[in-house]
Amino acid sequence: MRTERVTKRFGGLTALDDVGFELASGQIGGLIGPNGAGKTTLLNVVAGVFKPSAGRILLEGRDITGLPAERICHLGIARTFQLVRVFKRLSVYDNVRAGAAFGGGGATERDVWELLRLVRLEGLAEAPAERLTYLDQKRLEVARALATKPKLLLLDEVASGLTPSELGSAMDLIVEVKRRGVTVLLVEHLMDLVMNVCDHLVVLDFGRKIAEGPPAEIARDPRVISAYLGEEYKLGGDAAPGKPVHARAG
Repeated sequence: MRTERVTKRFGGLTALDDVGFELASGQIGGLIGPNGAGKTTLLNVVAGVFKPSAGRILLEGRDITGLPAERICHLGIARTFQLVRVFKRLSVYDNVRAGAAFGGGGATERDVWELLRLVRLEGLAEAPAERLTYLDQKRLEVARALATKPKLLLLDEVASGLTPSELGSAMDLIVEVKRRGVTVLLVEHLMDLVMNVCDHLVVLDFGRKIAEGPPAEIARDPRVISAYLGEEYKLGGDAAPGKPVHARAG
């Protein structure tokens, strides 16, 4: 997936300003930056929720700029949301089946059960989604998105609201999605997750890209430390990969 000089304006507000980056197939990419930096807006542009004011989005070399969200989903992009959006009165199974019906990949009943096993919800298949815990509703969203058989999965703060013990489970799930050949682009504030699972990072600040590269390189970038991580952040100390780091939200 590639964005080229993507700009998004809302009236006089420029939410994204000339943002360009490329995420290779099979990678886990991370979008990080302070609150209001434009991260979710960029996900919405890629997913077709918003049309960019300028620039292009390409998926496997195909220009998908400005296509409606349902068409983009059929072409291979699925997403989850920062605030969980499940069909609360439908069963867990029917939530995933709805994703399979909507997507363009032709997921079968066997696929639905495989996804429920992947997110550890097969034992709750008949339960209404509204009865699930917050973590399980997040898992259900991931399964429903995967049921569309995406090439690219967009995750918007999938770890938000999780306890430290639940965070490891979320990391494992993201890595397993990658192992299955799906490219992942995630928005996240928890640097312990970002540093452990991402192959490539893009940093936004006030709608502009200020840095891009491997996590270890980004963690040492003075611009990123100043704009987002904070001066106390040192990669060689408590910010080393595998150790928990919580960036300031900005």
